[in-house]
Amino acid sequence: MKRPHVICHMMSSVDGKILSSNWQDEEIYNTFAGYFEKYHETFTSQAWMCGRITMERDFSGGVQPEPQAPPQPIAREPFIGNPAATSFAIAVDAHGKLGWDTNETGGDHIIEVLTEQVSDEYLYYLQQKQISYLFAGAREIDFAAVLEQLATLFPIQTLMLEGGGHLNGSLLNAGLIDELSLLLLPLADGTPASPTTFEVSDYLTKGPATRLKLTQVKQLDNDVVWLKYRFDR
Repeated sequence: MKRPHVICHMMSSVDGKILSSNWQDEEIYNTFAGYFEKYHETFTSQAWMCGRITMERDFSGGVQPEPQAPPQPIAREPFIGNPAATSFAIAVDAHGKLGWDTNETGGDHIIEVLTEQVSDEYLYYLQQKQISYLFAGAREIDFAAVLEQLATLFPIQTLMLEGGGHLNGSLLNAGLIDELSLLLLPLADGTPASPTTFEVSDYLTKGPATRLKLTQVKQLDNDVVWLKYRFDR
């Protein structure tokens, strides 16, 4: 199967928690908030991917979609909003809930990953915004199909997978991650029921634990440890 090389890039506390909103300390937040983007930039990639909740919280600005009735039914086929784009922000939005002001975020062209149950009105809304989209299943996301389409329809050779935990867990469970880049912060969070780096959703049949091969350990400033692994298959 043709697909991008997938690098999961995450930042977590020593107990695996990934939500900085739980830190409850401004000084801690100011110390560590920039690490994720700083070390994201060390990779050469054409795209990054997040789930709907992460996109809504951190990138879409909470914009609500404004669906409009299309002049005719819309086929469930991929739509490319900007054929000239070379960098991409991929939003996994199975039910079509995200709203956007433009077809870019941070200079990266937006690609929505949808299921076929999304309404024609939402598809027409994306078309009017010139936001690309593709379909990856009737009711549930097939991530192998997602990656194959991303490699076929767009110039994406390397993709940065950047959470949340359920999105990471879905690709982990499907055996679709090639590398892990983990920034381990010197923090013990302890928040109960808080998302961790990898979480396999209840509706999935969980596979066995995945063995990783350590390829790099690097101590950074402020006692951060950068761990790199490749997936041992």
